[in-house]
Amino acid sequence: MKVIDIINSSERPFASFELVPPLKGSDVSRLYSSIDPLMQFQPPFINVTCHRDEVEYVPNDDGTYKKMTLAKRPGTIAIVAAIMRRYPQLEIVPHVICGGASQSRVESELLDLHFLGIQNVMALRGDAMPGQRYFTPEADGFSHSAELVAMVSNLNRGQYLDPTVTNGLSTDFCVGVAAYPEKHYEAANLDVDIQYLKAKVEAGADYIVTQMFFDNSQFYRFVDRLRQAGITVPVIPGLKPISSLRQISFLPRAFHIDIPQELVSRLNKTPDNAYQVGIEWAIAQSNDLLAHGAPAIHYYTMAKPDNVCQIVREVFSN
Repeated sequence: MKVIDIINSSERPFASFELVPPLKGSDVSRLYSSIDPLMQFQPPFINVTCHRDEVEYVPNDDGTYKKMTLAKRPGTIAIVAAIMRRYPQLEIVPHVICGGASQSRVESELLDLHFLGIQNVMALRGDAMPGQRYFTPEADGFSHSAELVAMVSNLNRGQYLDPTVTNGLSTDFCVGVAAYPEKHYEAANLDVDIQYLKAKVEAGADYIVTQMFFDNSQFYRFVDRLRQAGITVPVIPGLKPISSLRQISFLPRAFHIDIPQELVSRLNKTPDNAYQVGIEWAIAQSNDLLAHGAPAIHYYTMAKPDNVCQIVREVFSN
């Protein structure tokens, strides 16, 4: 079932989840152990992240270095197939990214997902190469996620990159895209960022999932701005509970977000209790979002679902 249909047909708000696949060298049990605890909540879908290949310089015996391109995690197709085998009732939303891939490679991945029967994808530009500050596309790749959304829309119409394919079967993907309530760090301002988001919606995106945030007022103002800009698709708030004191400095650097002073003060006051403080803050956030009409809440589990399970059990048990 398509995510947009799940949203539109759901009689009450629901929780969805996002997980990070295990590192290369792990077996499939590591993947399942991050999903099994979440299944008690009967999530309608789970997002699966992907990561671009990384470049490393490995020393040779003569003191020189050789450049190696390495995949740190199993591929998206393998991860999706493994999840489908164990949880056939679960809708899977794989992330498809522009970073590190040619247009042809992206199209092939989309067609592979279509062959598996996947109906939902999350279209993202992806992060910059580790060690680089700004995103650089491949020479024959996409610069912006709106271009990726347009490719998916073309495939849904049976239009392939190869001009000799004249009677190609149409795919049937529902497309989600990302948004940033506090703006993407590369955007000049929030108005510019919203115009980029509008381009993704006009290219064919069906719904939006936000980056994590810790101040709900930021989310409400953001959604108001989207509606004023003519963006009418559903917006699902994304939350990640803080789990350690270290994260109040790490998360703003890594994700370019603000941590409210009230939360910072509570964490500093009881640093040994940071895990529980993060749970309580996320519960309060979740209840407030639902009271304001959020159609769903998307939780970033980072493959460690215990605190998210506590939050969802408290918020969605009634």
